[in-house]
Amino acid sequence: AIIPRIDDLIHLGINTIELMPVAQFPGERNWGSDGVYPFAVQNSYGGPNGLKRLVNECHQRGMAVILDVVYNHLGPEGNYLWDFGPYFTDQYKTPWGSAINFDDAYSDGVRNFFTENALHWFLNYHLDGLRLDAVHGIVDISARPFLQELGEQVADYSMKAGRRFSLIAESNLNDSKVIKPKELGGYGLDAQWCDDFHHSLHTLVTGEASGYYIDFGRIDHLAKSMNEGFVYSGQFSRFRKRNYGNSSRERPANQFVVFSQNHDQIGNRMLGERMPTLTSFEGLKLAAGATFLSPYIPLLFMGEEYGEETPFLYFISHSDSDVIEAVREGRKEEFKDFLWKEDPPDPQSINTFLQSKINWEKRNKGIHSILLEFYRKLIQMRKAIPALSRLDKEKMTVGRSDEENVLCMGRQNKDNEAEILCLFNFNKNDVIMKALPFQCEGRWRKILDSSEERWLGPGAILPDFTDQMSNVTLRSQSVVVYQREEIV
Repeated sequence: AIIPRIDDLIHLGINTIELMPVAQFPGERNWGSDGVYPFAVQNSYGGPNGLKRLVNECHQRGMAVILDVVYNHLGPEGNYLWDFGPYFTDQYKTPWGSAINFDDAYSDGVRNFFTENALHWFLNYHLDGLRLDAVHGIVDISARPFLQELGEQVADYSMKAGRRFSLIAESNLNDSKVIKPKELGGYGLDAQWCDDFHHSLHTLVTGEASGYYIDFGRIDHLAKSMNEGFVYSGQFSRFRKRNYGNSSRERPANQFVVFSQNHDQIGNRMLGERMPTLTSFEGLKLAAGATFLSPYIPLLFMGEEYGEETPFLYFISHSDSDVIEAVREGRKEEFKDFLWKEDPPDPQSINTFLQSKINWEKRNKGIHSILLEFYRKLIQMRKAIPALSRLDKEKMTVGRSDEENVLCMGRQNKDNEAEILCLFNFNKNDVIMKALPFQCEGRWRKILDSSEERWLGPGAILPDFTDQMSNVTLRSQSVVVYQREEIV
């Protein structure tokens, strides 16, 4: 079903797609997190041949494919690995029940089972990378942790195959060890998702401040994430009620995947609301600008690029009544730290699944087509301008105005000369900046302004050309980009 849409994604500028887990699970529909046969491809999604066909079609068009895999638990129904060996341990507990045995007695075979699974996707399906679901749920205190062994095995396989296969972690540990090279005491994984970037951006754009968002909401949070990746690098977290994280300042920008929306941050809301129902159209453009103009790898959630409003809800199709009820109660418990008062939609209901389907044709209509073109413009800029295409935190200057809620970012070229100036106003009012927080000499040409009428904005105020970056008036919830003019 994805294949007919590949050309549209390529026209937008997308070069990689990432699939949620496809390991076989009971029933017809699932997020994939309840897989019980890690080496099998879900039959209701097209089975092995369907996945191979999709990967082939993507590769023929120059597009990579990454697959989400779950190595921290197996689903609650249809899981028979218990009967074949010591795949689980009672030494630890996870949110999903007994932990997989990565460091207890007879764990060598268990570790081999999952490392072979990773190689299986590369060898038999030609996938380009794996996204490792919730690695904080993989408990392993051995001297050579499973994640390190997995990184080593994939690196060895990449060398033998003559092409690179990537491992991207999802982790809420804020521990740079996950992506540090083995030589520096790390696990050697290639990259990880950066939730702190999302939380910093989401709270500024939406104003939400409950649950884990209680730790965010200031412009300096986003400034730090732009500069370093992790916001929490050892300081006290109100949500966790303890000091949390370590510094990621020394990790390069190409090791972080950033986003303003993803399946977890939307689907793990009570009502699965997407960003368009939580902020204004100006806020959507601002969030997109912050994500794509960052020095990191940007990720989009399906339909984000045209402002899809349909919710993305958690859905299952189990047959065991006890499991179904446990999932329902678990969903209610998950939201206790938020101020949401409604009951979550029934994950077992077919209507919950049907409500989550995107309306693909929206992308060509009205306000949705305008937002789609705005995303296309950002992607084009990122690919065409060296200072934006270079994944480098070092060739960047970030300043902020806490009082005005404005972030300023300068991106430099290879000669360390300022080439791009990005201005982000997260204030819901127009703001006059008397002076930028860092020097910007030279003549500048405006190449993007989200407040322009062509983007359905309130109308631009800033000049198309300027050599004076003082007393700058920024429209509310806007992003403006200037490029330095070459002196001839």
